[in-house]
Amino acid sequence: MPETLPIPPVAEKRPQPQERYGVTLVDDYAWLKDENWQEVMRDPSILQPDIRAYLEAENTYTQACMAPLQGLKETLFEEMKARIKEDDSSVPSPDGPFSYYQKYVTGGQHPHYCRAPKGVADAEEVLFDGDAEAVGHSFFKLATVEHSPDHTVLAYATDTNGSEIFTIRFRDLASGEDFGDVIEGASGALEWANDSKTVFYTELDDNHRPCSVKRHVLGEIAADDVEVYHEDDPGFFVGVGKSESRRYILIQAHDHQTSEVHLIDADIPLSAPKLVQLREPELEYEVAHHASTFLILTNADGAEDFKIVTAPEDAPARENWQDCVAHTPGCLILGLQVFKDFWARIERCEGLPRIIVTEFSSSDAHEISFDEEAYSLGMNGSFEFDTTNLRFSYSSMTTPNRVYDYDMQTRARDLRKEQEVPSGHNPEDYETRRLLALAQDGELVPVSLLYRKDTPLDGTAPTLLYGYGSYGMAMPAAFATGRLSLVDRGFVYAIAHVRGGMDKGYGWYKAGKREHKKNTFSDFIAVGEFLIADGFTSAKRIAIHGGSAGGMLVGAALNMRPDMLGAVVAEVPFVDVLNTMCDDTLPLTPPEWPEWGNPISDRDAFEYIRSYSPYDNLQAIDYPPVFVTAGLTDPRVTYWEPAKWVAKIRTLKTDDNPLLFRTNMDAGHGGAAGRFDRLQETALAYAFIVEELSKSRADE
Repeated sequence: MPETLPIPPVAEKRPQPQERYGVTLVDDYAWLKDENWQEVMRDPSILQPDIRAYLEAENTYTQACMAPLQGLKETLFEEMKARIKEDDSSVPSPDGPFSYYQKYVTGGQHPHYCRAPKGVADAEEVLFDGDAEAVGHSFFKLATVEHSPDHTVLAYATDTNGSEIFTIRFRDLASGEDFGDVIEGASGALEWANDSKTVFYTELDDNHRPCSVKRHVLGEIAADDVEVYHEDDPGFFVGVGKSESRRYILIQAHDHQTSEVHLIDADIPLSAPKLVQLREPELEYEVAHHASTFLILTNADGAEDFKIVTAPEDAPARENWQDCVAHTPGCLILGLQVFKDFWARIERCEGLPRIIVTEFSSSDAHEISFDEEAYSLGMNGSFEFDTTNLRFSYSSMTTPNRVYDYDMQTRARDLRKEQEVPSGHNPEDYETRRLLALAQDGELVPVSLLYRKDTPLDGTAPTLLYGYGSYGMAMPAAFATGRLSLVDRGFVYAIAHVRGGMDKGYGWYKAGKREHKKNTFSDFIAVGEFLIADGFTSAKRIAIHGGSAGGMLVGAALNMRPDMLGAVVAEVPFVDVLNTMCDDTLPLTPPEWPEWGNPISDRDAFEYIRSYSPYDNLQAIDYPPVFVTAGLTDPRVTYWEPAKWVAKIRTLKTDDNPLLFRTNMDAGHGGAAGRFDRLQETALAYAFIVEELSKSRADE
């Protein structure tokens, strides 16, 4: 940073009062929300000029402040890029006469989707060249690529402005030319019926909610597509999937705590959807199919950590469910995958994942697990149903990702691919640990740590503390090459597995949502205090990092313990919680009420959210250095949330520390879509952290 910062932009105050429950709230920066935000999502060029001027002024200010860090940022970027195998490819997945895979080319930003005939070398066919398709677009993201069951047509969905409003097209794989069929306004999810000419997809409403499933037949006009399911509840989202048996199209309606599934016979795509089980409040279930039976993952009957039941194909309602895998408290069943002769489930017990394989005919079951103290494990999915091969991925914070093919019959494990780190990586140089921090109410919060073995743990190590803690999302202790640029500079990298995620089971999630949300924040702070008390680091030597709901987490921690922090990075942060949850016209508000509470109808929810919402709890105090990002077309955390937050902090902060705000004017929630462009964004955030924590060391 320059010794003397440029003069920051100051957003104009235009007070907008609103009253709820006798409380008058005045929002000085509500004007930063464009009244025509739905249209802006589709066409960012129509953003109101005064809003654009403010966002661009902040971008200019951030660029000027970050200019002295350009050399460090480029060094970090080159390090990160050197750890990526540029001409990499996935392990081919067999499907009928072909094997399908994804690859990147040297210098390329976007994936290429390819196939080759089984057993034929040097016969690659590029079905979709992401780099070529991205030419001419400042943003380009491919959501879905699905080949038809007869391998003749490719359906794909693209987003060219970051709004997550996708366009679906179809490509003739014989000629390489696209059909004339174009479907606009889709969510990106789609599935083929077995006739290879009918596609089911989800459509977005004006508030960006996937609310409808439609049926498209190749060669017909998209405007004439038939709606086969419509969700009337504004709090529910709709998705489509397909059973591993390829027998059923699955229509899944859900919010954050209730679900409902309808089925369409994939062999009879014109048939009407068939209900599995009518939704009941807080009843969740997912459906898999085998022979004449459904396997259903559910929390029914008090199974907080879920159980698996079976139901007959012709009578799948709840009264016919029979326990197959009983509920085990503390052992959370995450998902299942079904094959012709075997099925597999993945579960997390005592914080660590494992896979259980079961043979249908004998019911014999066995476990796949690993011995590291902390690791990540996931099943990869399969095109083929009649196979004994289960593919899964494994990594830890020190071990690069490994892809295994596992023969469920012979139990032989075949390592198909290990992530290459071209610049070199020796796992023996690093230490990964899983520790427990004591929360203020006595709970034990897991912490995953990564550091070099030669890092002095004398209470002075710069530390990056990362967290999320919402929607039940667990943070895996997985390998990520970007972190090594910090760790190799003497950093301790820590992941706080706070309440609000499901790292310790479903109860861990429930203890960090709605009226218990503050546990998420106090857990995160407790982890920081633990790292100080245990001699890893010290106050002001901790940088915190989170994005989206994790940005809310770091925003709350910033308000609660600014004295502990040396730097804060908040990416697309959900910080205007109260105003957003009080606005039922926004894309995600009604579906979010089960997660946060509904302050429109519930005074207690209003008061509770108001007590922690980062935007509403800013004070006139010293704040540490803060770097904030946003995406102009972000439909999840709308750009005005971080913009308002930054504007308000500027008027209140009593320090001279940098407060930097960068809006990506060409992207949405996920930032840049290209793999190297994303690395540039990470390098910028890490340069900020390295610089600011080096200052804290100099001040000691």
